[in-house]
Amino acid sequence: VFVVNGFLRVATGLDIGLSTKCVVIPKEMGMCHQIGYSEMRLPNLMGHTSMAEVILKSTTWQHLVHTDCHPHVRTFLCSLFAPICLDTFILPCKSMCVAVRDSCAAVLLCHGHPWPASLDCDRFPGDEDTCLAPLTKEYKYLHKVQPKPTCQTCPTVEEFFTHKKVLEVFCDSNFAVKVKLSKKRTASEDQEYNIESQVEFITQGSLLPYETQSMIQQWLLINEKCIERMTPTHRPTVYLLVGNIEEGIILVKQVYRWQRKDSQLTLAAQRWRYHKCL
Repeated sequence: VFVVNGFLRVATGLDIGLSTKCVVIPKEMGMCHQIGYSEMRLPNLMGHTSMAEVILKSTTWQHLVHTDCHPHVRTFLCSLFAPICLDTFILPCKSMCVAVRDSCAAVLLCHGHPWPASLDCDRFPGDEDTCLAPLTKEYKYLHKVQPKPTCQTCPTVEEFFTHKKVLEVFCDSNFAVKVKLSKKRTASEDQEYNIESQVEFITQGSLLPYETQSMIQQWLLINEKCIERMTPTHRPTVYLLVGNIEEGIILVKQVYRWQRKDSQLTLAAQRWRYHKCL
């Protein structure tokens, strides 16, 4: 408990001592459901003393969790916002914090937020202490083969093109997927962007079908600033996203708005199956 109290004094100026209680993780904390336990300590390791405060502060992190920027981002954040109800607090190790920070800080920055001082990794215990350790090297190695989207400069939405030009772009790309985007308001007046329909492959390259839906969803969440430009109204809009995989990073390099009257995109999609690249 000494380690935990020390962390809280440094991070928040609070010392919760042993005056904690076990409470059910509320339904509003969706990111901390199905993580292996259903009760949490209150006050938590972020120094939040009421459930209303926990819900308010944790909600701002749920978007980051949905981007899946690191396999441990959910575990890391929930160990702090909703610590498991044991005889003592278990902090995440410094190495877990560093791993999550190195993968997710760029996503936060993409949305205009730096990695917060309250999650300074130097404030967490070393791996030699009792703490939550990160993934094994073997596990990380296996998962390096999965390409990941990243924060990037927004590609221009192409409005005027010929089917021949689109075919040339297909030849120079790893993938092209047709998606329908919809926009809806949440209770907090934030915008949420969803892939409303099934992703339809035009070209697939090295991507497997079952990976692409989640990959595109992650790209949309990470590059939300691009989606704001692409969906000015709440009407569902269809787009063709074309891109490459470079050094394990998924980059969308061109975007086409697919309108019903757009015979050029339809023609390019039909001719692609017979097209031979130069």
